[in-house]
This record gives sequence, structure tokens and C-alpha cells, in this order.
Amino acid sequence: MISDQVALDARTITLKLLDDLFAGTHDISVRLWDGSLWPDEAPRPVTLVLNHPGALRAMLLPGTEVGMVEAYLFDDVDIEGSIENIFSLGEMVSARTGNWARKLGAARDLLRLPDQQNPRVTSRGPARLSGKAHSIERDRQAIAYHYNVSNDFYSLFLGRRMVYSCAYFRSPEQDLDTAQEQKLEHICRKLRLQPGRRLLDIGCGWGGLVIYAAQKYGVDATGITLSQPQAELANRRIAEAGLQGRARVQLQDYREVNDFGAYDALVSVGMFEHVGEALLPVYFERAFKLLKPRGVFLNHGIARRAIDKGWDPRSFSSAYVFPDGETLPIWLTLRAAEQAGFEVRDVESLREHYTLTLRRWVANLEAAHERAVQFVDEPTYRVWRIYMSGSAHGFDHGRLNVYQSLLVKPDESGASGLPLTREDLYR
Repeated sequence: MISDQVALDARTITLKLLDDLFAGTHDISVRLWDGSLWPDEAPRPVTLVLNHPGALRAMLLPGTEVGMVEAYLFDDVDIEGSIENIFSLGEMVSARTGNWARKLGAARDLLRLPDQQNPRVTSRGPARLSGKAHSIERDRQAIAYHYNVSNDFYSLFLGRRMVYSCAYFRSPEQDLDTAQEQKLEHICRKLRLQPGRRLLDIGCGWGGLVIYAAQKYGVDATGITLSQPQAELANRRIAEAGLQGRARVQLQDYREVNDFGAYDALVSVGMFEHVGEALLPVYFERAFKLLKPRGVFLNHGIARRAIDKGWDPRSFSSAYVFPDGETLPIWLTLRAAEQAGFEVRDVESLREHYTLTLRRWVANLEAAHERAVQFVDEPTYRVWRIYMSGSAHGFDHGRLNVYQSLLVKPDESGASGLPLTREDLYR
């Protein structure tokens, strides 16, 4: 316990820091541990709650993204209301401490606050991977860290088909399940699927696309994943749908698939971020070999802007969300695809669609908070709440994008086998 005088001094210092660093944040209010509000009592979309006199020190003094987010994960601070709005605050603090004089001044004030923080205890903790980056074994660890949390937990926010990737909205008002089904249909149309053709889904998740393609288009669909819980649930859903003869999900890495020239179509939706820049040649060369001539490959992946820096191993995402995950600029992806022999036929950005998707996921998760903590602990729930909200902010402001790239393997004569126009996609 700290004395009343220490708490009073901490309040004065905290208010000074808020004036120095946060002033002008019109959408955000701050509630101190004594219940008082800064800058005033006017209602705002989001409230940052400082749960003890050392909360601001715990959040800002580490000077890292991980340190700032851990203050929220372990309840030194809480966030009430529209969490997506909080990210403009982080950007403002970064801008206002951009030079060493301002940084040192803020650090001196933070050091005057009580050295107080809640215990950093969670059943999950930051990722601890071993082995060579993007080796098959290390990728298994990375996938297990993110996806083997709890199928029940994911089912609370992903929607009926449990599709963990960007939906496809015809209007901002559409519900998530409708938009996800439209995304599956959009992909199948781009692949020009037909009954009897063979489809391979690389990184198939819980099998949503595999099931849809087998049911709606009559293809023979195989999905692969590195997550045992995903594979088990996917195959159970396939059996419940009566599709055992035409669909299956296997626990397998894309580098372990060797039936070359066997597939009419390949698809990868939301897995590409796990490949890594160094493995791009291997990824696209393997895909090229697996396809028949005139086969098509739809690669759906998140991208960063070319003007932004690349993968940061010290980021919150690397520590708590997607260890070893890398987002690449789209030009780098397309170059690697062409170098492997593919012809690029179509590239579509779905950036705004991912903003809408993520906001629905966050709303679903927040509404299911009490049920969520039956499957995961509170810090893990908060990881997903803040990472999905931050991603929505990134897509909304154009720092992140997501592209569907349609690639074809021409035959020996150079023929693609594709129609002359896109009209069939929208009939």
C-alpha cells in the first residue's frame, strides 16, 4: 500500500503528464484511480482507466510497444468503450516524445511515480520459439501458439463458419455470416471451380472453404493446416456435412505436399503472413509444381505499405500474437510469384472489407467476454481484443492492406485457360 501523500503527489504528476502527452485527444478521456476524469467529465467514445498511482509509469516507462500493451493485458490500465480509438493516443504519445529532450523530460516525470505494476501472470505468456526461423518445426510452434488456444474461444467471435480471414461485404451494414459466405463464393468464382476438379487449400483453418467448395461446387477438396485442434474440428464438421468422400483436412505443411501436377486449383487465405520473405521462392515454387498446366492459384494475404519498415521481432504482435509473422509489400509477393513461373492475372484489394470484419469480431468478442474467460484467461482475452482492434485501425488508416492475387500456370503454349473477361465473377 502507498501513503495518501504519495498517491496525492502521483495524481499531480499524472495530470501533468496527461497535459504534456495527451492534450488534444478529443475522443479519449482518462479516469484516475480515485475516480476523477481528465480532461473533464464530458462523455467520450473511449476511456483509459488508470487502476493505480503507478499505472502511467507501468505503461509508458518501458518505452516499448510490448511494455505499453502489457500494462493493459495485466490490468494496470483498462480500456472502456471503443478500444479502436485508443490507438490514436499511442500515435500521439510517440509523436510528442519523438526527440530526446521530450523523451527524457517525460521519463523524469514517470520515474517520480510509484514503481507499481500488477504481476505479469498468464497461462499463455509471450511466445518462446526454438529452432531456425520458418523451419517446418518452428512454424509448427508458431501456429500452435496462435491457433491452439481454444476452438471454443474462436467460435465466440468468428461467426457460424469459423472463417478467420477477411469477409466480403456488399454494404457496410451486412452481417458477418453473410459477408463470410460471400467471400467464400467470391473465391470459388475466381478459381472457376467445377465438379470433379481437385482443390488444395493451404492453411485451411477450420475447413470453412473446403466444406463450401465441396458442397457448392462439387470439387474434391483437401485442406492442410499445422494446427491439430483445427484439423480435428474441420474433419468433424466435414463428417457432419456428409462430405467424407469429397473433402478432408490433413495435418501437413505446404512443403510436405508432394503430389505434383495433381491439382486444378490452389488457394491460400490468411496463411501467407506465416511464410516469411526468405521462404517466398520455396512457397511459390511448390505451389507451381502442385498445379496442373492452366491451373490457378488464389493467394490472399495481408500486406504492409512499401514505405513502412518490415518485420519487427520486438513488436507486440511478434511477442503475443503472430510470432515470426511477416507482412510484405504486394510488389515483393508478385515478383516472387512471377519468378516461380506464375502469370499474374488479377489483384484485388479488400482493405475496407477487413476493417469491417475486424470490427465485427471485436464486437462479438466483447459481447462474449464472460464466456470467453471460461476458455482462456483474462490476459489472453485482452490480447485478442487489442490486437484485432489495432488491426482494424491499421486497415482503416491504410497502414495495412489485404490482397487477393489470382495467379495462373500457363501451359506449354502459353494458354491460361481463363475467360477473356471477369463478367462470370459477378453474374
